[in-house]
Amino acid sequence: MKRDYYEILGVARDAEATVIKSAYRKLALQYHPDKNPGDKEAEERFKEAAEAYSVLSEPDKRAHYDRFGHQAAGGFGGFDPNIFGDFSDILGDLFGFNTGRRGGGRRPSRGSDLRYDLELSFEDAAFGKEVSLKIPRLERCETCNGSGSAGGKPPVTCPACRGQGQVRTSQGFFTVARTCPQCSGQGSILSDPCTHCRGEGLAEQKREISVRLPAGVDTGSRLRLSGEGDHGRLGGPPGDLYVVVSVAPDSRFRREGADVTAELELAYTQAVLGATLEVETLGGPEKLEVPAGTQHGHQFRLRGKGIARLDGPGKGDHLVRVKLKVPKLKELSPRELELLRALSEEEGHPQAKDDSLLSKVKDLFG
Repeated sequence: MKRDYYEILGVARDAEATVIKSAYRKLALQYHPDKNPGDKEAEERFKEAAEAYSVLSEPDKRAHYDRFGHQAAGGFGGFDPNIFGDFSDILGDLFGFNTGRRGGGRRPSRGSDLRYDLELSFEDAAFGKEVSLKIPRLERCETCNGSGSAGGKPPVTCPACRGQGQVRTSQGFFTVARTCPQCSGQGSILSDPCTHCRGEGLAEQKREISVRLPAGVDTGSRLRLSGEGDHGRLGGPPGDLYVVVSVAPDSRFRREGADVTAELELAYTQAVLGATLEVETLGGPEKLEVPAGTQHGHQFRLRGKGIARLDGPGKGDHLVRVKLKVPKLKELSPRELELLRALSEEEGHPQAKDDSLLSKVKDLFG
């Protein structure tokens, strides 16, 4: 007595077609004869699953089966060894068969994409730069004019697959089609391949390409140069070249998006009394008014003095972060020490010892 087809595949009677297909794929992988050589039970389970799928995958057959059961299914002919021609997508995925097109001669193919890693200085990335890149890439072989044939002879039919691009082997009841190893599925081979390119029709050349990098590129920025990759075989379209940017660090500036940050060291007297200073920016020196009483860590913003925005108009800002400079004791003159002691007494602080003056200054101004 035959088992119920839904039971064989382990799906509900209202299962969708995608669920049925997925269940069959799983069973086909589990019980395929290649994976279970000599196992008669696995072979029977494989045939059983294939028969169930052949009915449930066809809407009309499934409808008849749902109404009349195996009595209707008996009219479908049971298991058919040729059924696998209808399952090429499933079996090809599972076992790596070439169940697609047959050979039809050597075909044009697109060239590969290439990647070039480019390091820029901080300023070159900020302002943009035109650079010249030397790119090794595959181009049409000049010896054979891209044909791959030394004497210009046309390709001949592959003797291994007779132009089909596939070779077929039988494993019991099952016939498997695989890509022909001699012609790689092309169906034809070269009788006299070019010695320079070894029949590929492509040879490596070094080309110099000029690239304009826009202002504002940053680490990770990627520029696509269409058609500058490897050339395609037999006249196929070329691939693309991707230039991937990395930006070297700078001792003066750091970058936060389109903003530039820098530190400004202030003496404690400048922080307390205020000062007019000159700070360095990407665009040159700029005046900065430091108001009296400026605290350590305060941030000044010079608008529009940063880096051009890649994703919109305008520039970012230049951010100046204050770092209070506390001198070491040995750096102070006798007069400076005298003034500091006087200041400490004026503020009512206990007299600081010489060896702890640095700590006292930090307490006063930080």
